[in-house]
Amino acid sequence: QAQLVESGGGSVQAGGSLKLSCVYSESIYGDYCVGWFRQVAGKERDWVAGIDNSGRIGYADPVKGRFTISIDNAKNTLYLQLNSLKPEDTGMYLCAADLGKRTFCSGGHCSRSCAYDDYKYWGHGTQVTVSS
Repeated sequence: QAQLVESGGGSVQAGGSLKLSCVYSESIYGDYCVGWFRQVAGKERDWVAGIDNSGRIGYADPVKGRFTISIDNAKNTLYLQLNSLKPEDTGMYLCAADLGKRTFCSGGHCSRSCAYDDYKYWGHGTQVTVSS
């Protein structure tokens, strides 16, 4: 079973930056999604960003233009660069991986997306705290 280990979290002031890393124990082949989620105590887990095996990238609206997801398959590592951090970005950031591909349809248009929650493999998370 694949294991994922996150690192890079910390405490920063608003406007600061962090770079999160997620090392996964096995190379991933075929169709997959890997992504980052944020969990705040007492709230639902939020999808933040994802990337699939074709290199297609997606971001949640609140982080567009500030966060950048990338992957280095040679190093089995997923990254999330967090810039222009805001207090509302505070939370536990978890990386996750899922096999296969999902298609979502809206208004008669269907497309593949990594923006869903029930990934198969999860890390334990790294805490990000942003103070004002």
